[in-house]
Amino acid sequence: MQAKSRLYTVVLLILFTGIGLILYKHLMLGFPLMPDDKKFVWTIEAKIDFQAHGDPVIVSLALPPKEPHLTFMEEDFASSDYGFSELVSNSERRGQWSKRTAEGTQTAYYRLSVYENDKIIETPPSDAPEQPKKPELDEVFLTASLTLLKKVRARSANPEIFTRELVQTLNSTSPGQNQRLLRNDKAGEDYKTQLILDLLALEGISARVVRGLFLEDGRRRQSLTNFVEIHDGNQWILFNQDTGKSGKPKNFLIWQRGGQSLLDVVGGKNSQASFSIIKNTHSTRNLVVSSSLNKQATVIDFSIYSLPIEQQNAFKMILLLPIGALVVVIMRILVGIRTSGTFMPILIALALIQTTLITGIVIFLLVVSTGLLIRSYLSRLNLLLVARISAVIIVVITIIASISIISHKLGLSQALTVTFFPMIILAWTIERMSVLWEEDGPREVMIQGGGSLLTAVIAYIFMTNRTVEYLTFNFPELMLVNLALILILGQYTGYRLTELYRFHSMGKQHVSDKL
Repeated sequence: MQAKSRLYTVVLLILFTGIGLILYKHLMLGFPLMPDDKKFVWTIEAKIDFQAHGDPVIVSLALPPKEPHLTFMEEDFASSDYGFSELVSNSERRGQWSKRTAEGTQTAYYRLSVYENDKIIETPPSDAPEQPKKPELDEVFLTASLTLLKKVRARSANPEIFTRELVQTLNSTSPGQNQRLLRNDKAGEDYKTQLILDLLALEGISARVVRGLFLEDGRRRQSLTNFVEIHDGNQWILFNQDTGKSGKPKNFLIWQRGGQSLLDVVGGKNSQASFSIIKNTHSTRNLVVSSSLNKQATVIDFSIYSLPIEQQNAFKMILLLPIGALVVVIMRILVGIRTSGTFMPILIALALIQTTLITGIVIFLLVVSTGLLIRSYLSRLNLLLVARISAVIIVVITIIASISIISHKLGLSQALTVTFFPMIILAWTIERMSVLWEEDGPREVMIQGGGSLLTAVIAYIFMTNRTVEYLTFNFPELMLVNLALILILGQYTGYRLTELYRFHSMGKQHVSDKL
């Protein structure tokens, strides 16, 4: 009992460790569980144009904040002979280009590639709001504003509802006299934003402007869209200033929070920033690996991904071996299939992966049957075991070389893959089967040889499954799960499936006796 309890403790520890690592990589790092998982990657380019007049130039552009649900792949800054630096202050990022002297039309670029990781719940900003400053308005505007606020206040119960009612009232299709005076339909979007901020300040609600981009593929020369964000005493809430709808819209990239200007140019005039957007599709797995390597995540930094590509390709095949081992254990312990050795079916399955299934089976049967005939002749020469096996190896090489040459002459390219079969294993298999033939007869040879080939084919089916290949390479922690299952199966001492056939007649006899 103590041995079993120790085994179960070890199995549970291994199993939970493997599953825990898999869940960590999936939930925290974002590794997809399916190979065909794709993500949209948005590339946004900001173009800054202005006219310089021969003086020192300083250009400052607000950069989008890094948010938990977004992954920034690349950030590029380009300009002609300008120095560049990234400035961070009060949680705001700004890019700054500078040059000693410039004249004429000037252009600078900022490019960002970003995608949503969908693994971390989006959290609203937690920075504390500033105390609202009441604007200075002339008597007419102040009277109209207070009248409108009184009307809206009567239909609201909290800052969130008040803001929604205020925006909807200002955007009413049948505005009253006060609304028409305040909103000034000839003014632009920035005027409306400032008007809402002023009205909220008069009500004592902290608010700020939020600028962002709607991500639509193929858009050119776009400008940022203004939203209004208020603080209700507990959290920040984003509002569409045209509809009053709260919450961040889908595919909306927040570029700037706060009232500071989007673009400042010292030493130039007629400055403007325009945005272009393009969408591409990338493999989620490649995106996550690249992002994790850039962040030097420990699980990824000390993993197969840190190896050279040549070694990674080798591990793609090696990591399939535990799958083959699990298939052999199930077939031998639970099903009761007899095989020629434990690892022989796995090695045959690896060879079948290289040669394709039908071609591999034909080559295997041809080489083994020919080798058995030659081995039967060698047994008459009374050779020692070492010499006999060495002779069989040479014979196997000769057979494989002959098959390759003949298939090449006949134009059968698939048969050329015969060289992928492990020759030493083939020679040892021929030797074991010949000894088994002499000791137990041809029937046992057929049973074990057929069982080995059947198990190898089943292992081949699992090992060539695209999803299995993806999971074993990207989640090598599955080896721990495999190990736990094999340890549990190693305790099984009950009946095997093939034994049902042995006792089938006894079951019939028992039923007939009852009748």
